[in-house]
Amino acid sequence: MGLLNDLEWRGIIYQQTDQEGFKDLLEKEKISLYCGVDPTADSMHIGHLLPFLTMRRFQQHGHRPIVLVGGATGLIGDPSGKKEERQLQTLEKVLHNADCLKGQLSHIFSFDGENGAVMVNNYDWIGKIDMVTFLRDYGKYIGINYMLAKDTVASRLETGISFTEFAYTILQGIDFNHLYSNHDCKLQIGGSDQWGNITTGLEMIRKSNDEEAKAYGMTIPLVTKADGTKFGKTEGGAIWLDPEKTTPYEFYQFWINTADADVVKYLKFFTFLSREAIEELEQSVQSEPHLRKAQKALGEEMTRLIHGQEALDQAIKISAALFSGEVKNLTAAEIKLGFKDVPSFVRESKEDIGLVELIVEAKISPSKRQAREDIQNGAISINGEKVTDLQYVVTEAAKIEGEFILVRRGKKKYTLVK
Repeated sequence: MGLLNDLEWRGIIYQQTDQEGFKDLLEKEKISLYCGVDPTADSMHIGHLLPFLTMRRFQQHGHRPIVLVGGATGLIGDPSGKKEERQLQTLEKVLHNADCLKGQLSHIFSFDGENGAVMVNNYDWIGKIDMVTFLRDYGKYIGINYMLAKDTVASRLETGISFTEFAYTILQGIDFNHLYSNHDCKLQIGGSDQWGNITTGLEMIRKSNDEEAKAYGMTIPLVTKADGTKFGKTEGGAIWLDPEKTTPYEFYQFWINTADADVVKYLKFFTFLSREAIEELEQSVQSEPHLRKAQKALGEEMTRLIHGQEALDQAIKISAALFSGEVKNLTAAEIKLGFKDVPSFVRESKEDIGLVELIVEAKISPSKRQAREDIQNGAISINGEKVTDLQYVVTEAAKIEGEFILVRRGKKKYTLVK
């Protein structure tokens, strides 16, 4: 299947500036294309993924991706989707964030070979432009009426927008023009909210180059969930690519818990599985949804892509242990990942203690009478082993790797005793 046909089948193409011209271009040559991200945080989240994964699809068809980290534009702030001014960050913080994002983006692309990806930081060229040069060489090309017509600006006129954020679109136009002139970049990809910024770049290229200059823009759709809630958000917040912010186990669980109504769309958007494989999984969703084959494939593909095979294997191991209750084969580190949000109890004394006293002290059972009933009924497990002996004594030796004891009451109520 050709690249554009594949993108259309996956539902990835939302808008194009010149559909026929771009199709003709791809039939004639391999191109360079770019997508950017501003380092407003030290990690991307999964809401950033789709444009970059789309660029990777281009790379798989022989085109060269240019990955732009906005060290300069991150100092300004894109007004897109914001109802108020962004809080400005220091140069030191933005450049630190840029370095963190570069590491995450390096997992997505191949930087080797003839069409190896190129990574750039727009601070390297925008940071050198003085105010007079900005106004004469760039501001002169973009009219005020043109900028006022942009949705990102128009939506802020009533509540107010600073000149700083008003001028953001010109900076992104400078980026596209710079990459066109210095890297022969002919396409910018972005989310649907970036349409205005992309067309500003095309306007800048058209006015500052010769008549034969030709570049293109393409946006991808906003990722939504069937139930209307926001994609990429959980009760705990955003799903980050940084494993310190969102563990690989949590990352895997996010995709595993995708609703049947969304999973096929996400397989098309985010994975590199073939059309045949996805259609087979779609059939499984319809005929045997209880097996959750599509969700498992989605979780495995995404976790392997972002965190690697070893992290995926660990996430699967933890998930299987929690589902079965067989946690005794988990390491202390794996238990920390899998039980990150469970209640914990810190016991001051290191002396041995009877199990009845421990589960009352840790408020696992509300009273000694209830604790004894729970133990006798087989409702209490220590480190994955069921205990029914009322005289059982918890000793220092019970600690997993000398750190903590995992107590379970019933099927799901876990407590880490430290």
